[in-house]
Amino acid sequence: MTKRVLHVVTNVGHYDDPSHTTGLWLSELTHAWHVFEEHGYEQTLVSPAGGAVPLEPRALKFPNYDKTAKAWRADPRKMALLENTASPDQIAPSGYDAIFFTGGHAVMYDFPDSEGLQRITREIYERGGIVSSVCHGYCGLLNTRLSDGSYLIAGRKMTGFAWTEEVLARVDKLVPYNAEEKAKERGARYEKATLPFVSYVVTDGNLVTGQNPGSAKATAKKVVEAIESIEGNASKERG
Repeated sequence: MTKRVLHVVTNVGHYDDPSHTTGLWLSELTHAWHVFEEHGYEQTLVSPAGGAVPLEPRALKFPNYDKTAKAWRADPRKMALLENTASPDQIAPSGYDAIFFTGGHAVMYDFPDSEGLQRITREIYERGGIVSSVCHGYCGLLNTRLSDGSYLIAGRKMTGFAWTEEVLARVDKLVPYNAEEKAKERGARYEKATLPFVSYVVTDGNLVTGQNPGSAKATAKKVVEAIESIEGNASKERG
Protein backbone atom coordinates (compact mmCIF):
# COMPACT_ATOMS: atom_id res chain seq x y z
CA MET A 1 0.00 0.00 0.00
CA THR A 2 1.31 3.47 -0.90
CA LYS A 3 2.60 5.46 2.05
CA ARG A 4 1.45 9.03 2.54
CA VAL A 5 3.21 11.99 4.15
CA LEU A 6 1.62 15.28 5.19
CA HIS A 7 3.96 18.29 4.99
CA VAL A 8 3.11 21.28 7.16
CA VAL A 9 4.06 24.72 5.80
CA THR A 10 3.48 28.30 6.98
CA ASN A 11 1.18 31.11 5.85
CA VAL A 12 3.18 33.88 7.56
CA GLY A 13 5.38 36.25 5.56
CA HIS A 14 7.04 38.50 8.14
CA TYR A 15 8.18 38.89 11.74
CA ASP A 16 6.35 41.16 14.20
CA ASP A 17 8.14 43.94 12.34
CA PRO A 18 6.61 43.79 8.82
CA SER A 19 9.81 45.19 7.31
CA HIS A 20 11.55 41.90 8.16
CA THR A 21 10.24 39.24 5.79
CA THR A 22 10.28 35.51 6.37
CA GLY A 23 8.36 32.41 5.28
CA LEU A 24 8.95 28.77 4.38
CA TRP A 25 12.61 27.72 4.24
CA LEU A 26 12.19 26.10 0.84
CA SER A 27 15.04 23.58 0.89
CA GLU A 28 13.65 22.02 4.08
CA LEU A 29 10.59 21.08 2.06
CA THR A 30 12.37 20.17 -1.18
CA HIS A 31 15.02 17.95 0.45
CA ALA A 32 12.40 15.98 2.35
CA TRP A 33 10.03 15.88 -0.64
CA HIS A 34 12.79 14.42 -2.81
CA VAL A 35 13.53 11.66 -0.27
CA PHE A 36 9.87 10.69 0.04
CA GLU A 37 9.39 10.88 -3.72
CA GLU A 38 12.26 8.44 -4.24
CA HIS A 39 10.37 5.95 -2.07
CA GLY A 40 7.14 6.40 -4.00
CA TYR A 41 5.28 8.10 -1.16
CA GLU A 42 2.25 10.30 -1.84
CA GLN A 43 2.71 13.80 -0.44
CA THR A 44 0.30 16.57 0.55
CA LEU A 45 0.82 20.14 1.76
CA VAL A 46 -1.22 21.60 4.61
CA SER A 47 -0.90 25.01 6.30
CA PRO A 48 -2.60 26.51 9.37
CA ALA A 49 -4.90 28.72 7.26
CA GLY A 50 -4.75 26.90 3.93
CA GLY A 51 -3.87 28.70 0.70
CA ALA A 52 -0.66 30.50 -0.22
CA VAL A 53 2.76 29.97 1.35
CA PRO A 54 5.36 32.80 1.33
CA LEU A 55 9.02 31.90 0.91
CA GLU A 56 11.86 32.95 3.20
CA PRO A 57 14.10 35.27 1.09
CA ARG A 58 17.32 34.09 2.78
CA ALA A 59 16.57 30.53 1.72
CA LEU A 60 16.64 31.64 -1.92
CA LYS A 61 20.24 32.81 -1.81
CA PHE A 62 23.62 31.06 -1.83
CA PRO A 63 24.50 28.77 -0.08
CA ASN A 64 20.96 27.78 0.94
CA TYR A 65 19.49 27.86 -2.55
CA ASP A 66 20.48 24.44 -3.89
CA LYS A 67 19.44 22.45 -6.95
CA THR A 68 16.33 20.92 -5.36
CA ALA A 69 15.01 24.34 -4.34
CA LYS A 70 15.83 25.81 -7.76
CA ALA A 71 14.11 22.90 -9.51
CA TRP A 72 10.99 23.40 -7.38
CA ARG A 73 10.78 27.12 -8.21
CA ALA A 74 11.28 26.36 -11.91
CA ASP A 75 8.37 23.90 -11.92
CA PRO A 76 4.96 25.65 -12.25
CA ARG A 77 3.15 22.58 -10.92
CA LYS A 78 5.27 22.51 -7.78
CA MET A 79 4.87 26.25 -7.22
CA ALA A 80 1.11 25.85 -7.64
CA LEU A 81 1.16 23.45 -4.70
CA LEU A 82 2.44 26.31 -2.54
CA GLU A 83 -0.36 28.58 -3.75
CA ASN A 84 -3.12 26.11 -2.90
CA THR A 85 -2.28 24.25 0.31
CA ALA A 86 -5.01 22.43 2.19
CA SER A 87 -6.33 23.71 5.52
CA PRO A 88 -6.36 21.35 8.53
CA ASP A 89 -10.14 20.82 8.36
CA GLN A 90 -9.67 19.34 4.88
CA ILE A 91 -7.27 16.68 6.15
CA ALA A 92 -8.26 13.23 7.44
CA PRO A 93 -5.37 12.14 9.69
CA SER A 94 -6.19 8.47 9.19
CA GLY A 95 -4.95 8.76 5.62
CA TYR A 96 -1.36 9.59 6.56
CA ASP A 97 1.57 7.53 7.80
CA ALA A 98 3.59 10.58 8.86
CA ILE A 99 3.37 14.32 9.41
CA PHE A 100 6.44 16.45 8.66
CA PHE A 101 6.63 20.01 10.01
CA THR A 102 8.90 22.21 7.88
CA GLY A 103 10.58 25.35 9.18
CA GLY A 104 11.50 28.94 8.57
CA HIS A 105 11.09 31.55 11.32
CA ALA A 106 7.54 32.23 10.10
CA VAL A 107 6.28 29.00 11.66
CA MET A 108 7.00 30.39 15.12
CA TYR A 109 3.88 32.51 14.64
CA ASP A 110 1.26 30.24 13.07
CA PHE A 111 2.24 26.67 13.98
CA PRO A 112 2.05 26.58 17.82
CA ASP A 113 -1.61 27.50 18.33
CA SER A 114 -3.25 25.82 15.34
CA GLU A 115 -5.84 23.54 16.91
CA GLY A 116 -6.37 21.87 13.55
CA LEU A 117 -2.71 20.90 13.27
CA GLN A 118 -2.68 19.75 16.89
CA ARG A 119 -5.67 17.48 16.21
CA ILE A 120 -4.02 15.94 13.15
CA THR A 121 -0.70 15.47 14.95
CA ARG A 122 -2.30 13.89 18.00
CA GLU A 123 -4.33 11.43 15.92
CA ILE A 124 -1.34 10.35 13.81
CA TYR A 125 0.88 10.00 16.88
CA GLU A 126 -1.58 8.08 19.03
CA ARG A 127 -2.22 5.43 16.42
CA GLY A 128 1.52 4.88 16.02
CA GLY A 129 2.18 7.03 12.95
CA ILE A 130 5.32 9.17 12.64
CA VAL A 131 5.42 12.76 13.89
CA SER A 132 8.44 14.64 12.57
CA SER A 133 9.85 18.14 12.23
CA VAL A 134 12.91 19.94 10.99
CA CYS A 135 14.46 23.18 12.23
CA HIS A 136 11.74 25.58 13.52
CA GLY A 137 9.11 23.01 12.56
CA TYR A 138 9.18 21.79 16.16
CA CYS A 139 7.27 24.95 17.10
CA GLY A 140 4.27 23.04 15.75
CA LEU A 141 4.77 20.47 18.51
CA LEU A 142 5.20 22.86 21.45
CA ASN A 143 1.53 23.08 22.42
CA THR A 144 0.27 19.73 21.13
CA ARG A 145 -1.25 17.63 23.88
CA LEU A 146 -2.16 13.96 23.84
CA SER A 147 -5.60 12.63 24.79
CA ASP A 148 -4.48 12.31 28.42
CA GLY A 149 -3.66 16.03 28.55
CA SER A 150 0.13 15.64 28.58
CA TYR A 151 2.38 17.40 26.10
CA LEU A 152 3.37 15.18 23.20
CA ILE A 153 7.03 16.14 23.59
CA ALA A 154 7.13 15.72 27.39
CA GLY A 155 9.84 13.23 28.33
CA ARG A 156 10.79 12.68 24.69
CA LYS A 157 14.23 13.16 23.18
CA MET A 158 14.08 15.74 20.40
CA THR A 159 15.90 18.57 18.67
CA GLY A 160 15.17 21.72 16.67
CA PHE A 161 16.78 25.06 15.81
CA ALA A 162 18.96 25.97 18.78
CA TRP A 163 19.09 29.32 20.52
CA THR A 164 22.82 29.57 19.73
CA GLU A 165 21.87 29.25 16.06
CA GLU A 166 19.33 32.07 16.43
CA VAL A 167 22.09 34.27 17.84
CA LEU A 168 24.55 33.31 15.10
CA ALA A 169 21.88 33.93 12.46
CA ARG A 170 21.40 37.37 14.04
CA VAL A 171 17.66 37.01 14.47
CA ASP A 172 17.60 36.53 18.26
CA LYS A 173 16.22 40.09 18.61
CA LEU A 174 13.51 39.44 15.99
CA VAL A 175 12.06 36.09 17.02
CA PRO A 176 8.96 36.13 19.26
CA TYR A 177 10.32 33.58 21.76
CA ASN A 178 13.10 31.10 22.49
CA ALA A 179 11.80 27.84 20.97
CA GLU A 180 14.51 25.70 22.55
CA GLU A 181 13.58 27.02 25.99
CA LYS A 182 9.84 26.51 25.32
CA ALA A 183 10.47 22.86 24.40
CA LYS A 184 12.41 22.30 27.62
CA GLU A 185 9.64 23.98 29.65
CA ARG A 186 7.22 21.40 28.24
CA GLY A 187 9.41 18.57 29.45
CA ALA A 188 11.22 17.73 26.23
CA ARG A 189 14.66 16.16 26.56
CA TYR A 190 16.14 18.62 24.09
CA GLU A 191 19.43 17.74 22.35
CA LYS A 192 21.61 19.55 19.83
CA ALA A 193 24.78 18.94 17.86
CA THR A 194 28.12 19.96 19.33
CA LEU A 195 28.59 22.46 16.51
CA PRO A 196 25.88 24.79 15.18
CA PHE A 197 24.38 24.35 11.70
CA VAL A 198 25.59 20.77 11.19
CA SER A 199 23.10 18.03 10.39
CA TYR A 200 21.64 16.45 13.50
CA VAL A 201 18.62 14.15 13.86
CA VAL A 202 17.04 12.62 16.96
CA THR A 203 14.66 9.65 16.84
CA ASP A 204 12.64 8.70 19.90
CA GLY A 205 10.06 6.05 19.04
CA ASN A 206 7.68 7.56 16.51
CA LEU A 207 9.00 11.10 17.05
CA VAL A 208 11.71 12.15 14.55
CA THR A 209 13.22 15.64 14.69
CA GLY A 210 16.03 17.47 12.86
CA GLN A 211 17.90 20.48 14.20
CA ASN A 212 18.35 22.90 11.30
CA PRO A 213 17.94 23.39 7.52
CA GLY A 214 20.93 21.15 6.83
CA SER A 215 19.17 18.30 8.64
CA ALA A 216 16.12 18.07 6.36
CA LYS A 217 17.36 15.26 4.12
CA ALA A 218 18.66 13.16 7.00
CA THR A 219 15.43 13.72 8.94
CA ALA A 220 13.33 12.56 6.00
CA LYS A 221 15.49 9.44 5.67
CA LYS A 222 14.91 8.65 9.35
CA VAL A 223 11.17 9.13 8.81
CA VAL A 224 11.31 6.59 5.96
CA GLU A 225 13.19 4.16 8.22
CA ALA A 226 10.54 4.59 10.91
CA ILE A 227 7.66 4.08 8.47
CA GLU A 228 9.27 1.00 6.95
CA SER A 229 9.98 -0.39 10.41
CA ILE A 230 6.30 -0.08 11.33
CA GLU A 231 5.33 -1.79 8.08
CA GLY A 232 7.87 -4.56 8.69
CA ASN A 233 6.55 -5.22 12.17
CA ALA A 234 2.97 -5.25 10.89
CA SER A 235 3.93 -7.80 8.22
CA LYS A 236 5.53 -10.05 10.85
CA GLU A 237 2.38 -9.89 12.97
CA ARG A 238 0.24 -10.75 9.97
CA GLY A 239 2.59 -13.61 9.10
